[in-house]
Amino acid sequence: MKRLPVIGVLCLSAVFGLSACSDDSSPAEEATEAAADLCTDLNALKADNAKLKALNPAVATKDELQDAYDAVQQDWEDVKENASKMKDAEREAVQSAAENLKKGYEDLPGDTTGKDALTQLQPQIQSLDQAATAAASGLKCPG
Repeated sequence: MKRLPVIGVLCLSAVFGLSACSDDSSPAEEATEAAADLCTDLNALKADNAKLKALNPAVATKDELQDAYDAVQQDWEDVKENASKMKDAEREAVQSAAENLKKGYEDLPGDTTGKDALTQLQPQIQSLDQAATAAASGLKCPG
């Protein structure tokens, strides 16, 4: 769903004589579309990570934390699909930060409260935010 606006714009362009959505796309058009997809995915990752970061430790439930974490992990999977467009250093930074968040989350004891989990995961959440922001800046992503 997150890619619908980008795909819609590209398809509209095709109607006006460009072939961005046809099977005859040029490599340059495909690269532009992939970069736009990656920017969309990075922006979604940053937004969902911000939601995770914004959870109030005093009142967040473990279910709320789980939902926010799952959204970040899904966004990371989407980013990985288009990550070849990032510079190696940016890709490695985002990958490392996402994996550290995943490991930190998975290492939480089962009885950890939302408050304790958020407190323990703040360094990983902040690191992912910084890495995704740097990668989006390097790609000159809008937003």
